[in-house]
Amino acid sequence: MAAYIVRRLLQMIPVILGATFLIFVMVFALGDPVAGRCGERPCPPAYVAKFRADNYLDQPILVQYGHYIWRVLHGDLGTAFSGQPVAQELLLRFPTTVKLALIALVVEGLIGIAAGVLAGIKRGHFLDHLVTISSLVVISVPIFVIGGLAQLVLGLRLGLFPVTATQGTWGQLILPGLVLGALSVAYVARLMRSTLVENLRSDYVRTAKAKGLTPARTVGVHTLRNSLIPVITFIGYDVGALMGGAVVTERIFNINGIGGYLFRGITLKDGSIVVGTVTCLVLIYLLVNLLVDVLYGVLDPRISND
Repeated sequence: MAAYIVRRLLQMIPVILGATFLIFVMVFALGDPVAGRCGERPCPPAYVAKFRADNYLDQPILVQYGHYIWRVLHGDLGTAFSGQPVAQELLLRFPTTVKLALIALVVEGLIGIAAGVLAGIKRGHFLDHLVTISSLVVISVPIFVIGGLAQLVLGLRLGLFPVTATQGTWGQLILPGLVLGALSVAYVARLMRSTLVENLRSDYVRTAKAKGLTPARTVGVHTLRNSLIPVITFIGYDVGALMGGAVVTERIFNINGIGGYLFRGITLKDGSIVVGTVTCLVLIYLLVNLLVDVLYGVLDPRISND
């Protein structure tokens, strides 16, 4: 297992370099890195020349990128227009986004898996049709519509949750977490249901039933464990989507998290914020997927990570 983890960590290096190089080129080479630094007015030529020299933007692209990676390795993700280091801003906002993503993961994991299991067991019955139709409705509605409706109904009219989460407390983040995880709940439920139905038709399930195992033990011990593997894969992938998808949710609920910070960087055309934030999200995504691969061996010992 240790050798596998080391091998995967080494495989991450070209992925990180490739992803960060692409975003670096799109922001700093294809775009104008000075745009927006002087407001609506164009920056003075002397300022532009000094900025390009300080950030090695007058050098070939590979040299520029090499200097950027060297700064990243030393914990420097650049400096925003406001003069604040990007790494410092991300550290301040990271706990809020993590709490939001955790709530969304719990929501999609518990509700999605439970709904999928019930639909799979009751295949063809009312509960199965209810889960299928409900998931289709949720998938077809954009996240900003779900967020607006949740604010209006659950926040303003019923008063069950705060409509904003400026402080980033657990209580304030429950409603945004429900909204952020709503779309994933639908996908997890559908995936869980289809995988469980397929496994219930397998030979080992028929053998277990023939040996006298109860339906609860057959599903709970054998079928459910095998059915969780593709669901865990999706949830691992979804962590990156939740961190990035938090841009819309954090904007709706006025949350001071990484998503809102990335949106601010895009709005202000601040390349340092965009590149630094995306680099951080790439690292998180790769580490979570490594964790998912390790969990495969826990769920199914037949899967070898050696």
